[in-house]
Amino acid sequence: MKDRVWQRIDELAPQLWDLALRIHAHPELGFEEHNAAAWLAEALAEGGFAVERGAGGLPTAFRAVHPAQNPGPRVALLAEYDALPELGHACGHNLIASIAVGAALGLAAVKGEAPGSLVVLGTPAEEGGGGKIKLIQAGLFRDLDAAMMVHPSDQTLVDRGSLAITEVEIAFHGVAAHASSEPEKGVNALDAVIQTFIGLNALRQHIRDGARIHGIITHGGVKPNIVPEYAAARFYVRAAENEYRDKLVDKLRRCAEGAALATGARLEFRLVGHAYKAIRPNRALAAAFARHIEALGYPVEEPKGGVGSTDMGDVSWEVPAIHPYIRIGPGVIPGHSRKFCEAARADPAKEAMLAAAKALAAVCLDLWTDPALFPQVQTEFTRA
Repeated sequence: MKDRVWQRIDELAPQLWDLALRIHAHPELGFEEHNAAAWLAEALAEGGFAVERGAGGLPTAFRAVHPAQNPGPRVALLAEYDALPELGHACGHNLIASIAVGAALGLAAVKGEAPGSLVVLGTPAEEGGGGKIKLIQAGLFRDLDAAMMVHPSDQTLVDRGSLAITEVEIAFHGVAAHASSEPEKGVNALDAVIQTFIGLNALRQHIRDGARIHGIITHGGVKPNIVPEYAAARFYVRAAENEYRDKLVDKLRRCAEGAALATGARLEFRLVGHAYKAIRPNRALAAAFARHIEALGYPVEEPKGGVGSTDMGDVSWEVPAIHPYIRIGPGVIPGHSRKFCEAARADPAKEAMLAAAKALAAVCLDLWTDPALFPQVQTEFTRA
């Protein structure tokens, strides 16, 4: 069955690459991915899947189910397809989408003979919108036994976690005044923002390795000769453990409260945007993926550099899940860069896309046909 699935993926290679390039050429931000969602849903419908658009109440989400539903593990392949502001597909989500669709269409060639069920979930807005979390809340992961996806990278990795993340907005309210003739009558909100950053810079020495607090000033005043009466900043707080992430949010809050006390500005501290959990890796599933991706010519590498965050972390607390990475080009290709955006449409990315689709499909077959693997996956998830 694996040979037939892989052969089918090779036959679909031009269609899958065209899909990846179309999504790349038409980047859409989170919850606005109308073209990408429609193209992916159409490809799956043509491949025999029953497609529900607007799944979970999200207009750009979809759920595609293969009609051959037999007893056995219920597996979901996840597609992401949102882009980044200004940079486009600098995280390669166009490839994530085509990998999931390629694996699903390849498996369709044998699904009538295989146990289990196959679902493809289109999950919008990974880049800060938490689309998967909304689908969890809508119940779309409730009846699944495993969820998998593959992310492009400049490394091939199979057992890497992610950082829990919380997004925080800080705003200070001061008093406007003439910055030259009567500055003593003002309260400088921008000074409070700057003092918050200074406090954070001192804090960095005293937080765990791998944890991150980073931010930008989103509003710093309107004119140099007016004491800023309003200033704001936005931060991402990340850590390898959900609980430690929460402790760092409290430390950030205290830095901001100290800045408010020092300047006299009034503080607004809000949790906004997204809050993702850290991934719980499933090593039994990861090992299965590693066997197949290495057989396809992509040796698993030693991890280099830091770790990001993803709403796949929340999925991994609901069902056994993996989020491996595949190299899409030679050398260093920083994520969220223009260089990565170019790499996500280059020829090496096409070969990586096909290899990842084949490996993902092979893990599905293992779950359905290897009597030892699925119990191992379940046991690891339950114990964790």
